[in-house]
Amino acid sequence: MLTIDVLTLFPEAFSGFLGASILGLARQRGIIDVRLHNLRDFSADKHHKVDDRPFGGGPGMLICPEPVFRAVEWLESHGFQGRRILLTPAGRTFDQKFAQELSGEKRLLLLCGHYEGFDHRIVEGMKWEEVSVGDYVLSGGEPAAMAIVDAVTRLLPEALGDPDSPKDESFSDGKLEYPQYTRPREFRGMSVPEVLVGGNHAEIRKWREEESKRRTSSRRKSP
Repeated sequence: MLTIDVLTLFPEAFSGFLGASILGLARQRGIIDVRLHNLRDFSADKHHKVDDRPFGGGPGMLICPEPVFRAVEWLESHGFQGRRILLTPAGRTFDQKFAQELSGEKRLLLLCGHYEGFDHRIVEGMKWEEVSVGDYVLSGGEPAAMAIVDAVTRLLPEALGDPDSPKDESFSDGKLEYPQYTRPREFRGMSVPEVLVGGNHAEIRKWREEESKRRTSSRRKSP
């Protein structure tokens, strides 16, 4: 079982997400355990404040180092041993290859940012892997954490009904997935490609491979 600890200012943001679809079933089956920790619980401030203004001026607020250090030290005192991932736009880009790498771990810690980011001593003083889910800015790290949890869960053994499903999905081999079709065969003047209903599995595999390459070439840089 993979255990993922999430350190966040808004644990309530995960309530519906954790109970839905594949992730909800994986949790019920004991394939994955997601544990939410409120960063404010580790603040020494009587008002549970976790942020302050940046030295040198500038807009917004930064997450202070003390509550983060206290939270990680508490987790370690309760048995945490695993990879620490700090979610930030400045980090390594999260992709399918990275998701596959993380799916082989036993324990992960995801740190969700907010405001204008983190006091840099959080990065300097602790062993964090800085990770980004894309070149855009979110209001907080929670959606990024959800993306990572979902992508990694799909790759865990028995999380999907069909064990071959992750092998055929987009990016599993560096290419986008081929187009797919279901019933009805004809719909509003649009038809399912003839090769898919002809029963020749060798031709179907060839068509899918060609379509995957074509789609990847037109929508992404060459893998």
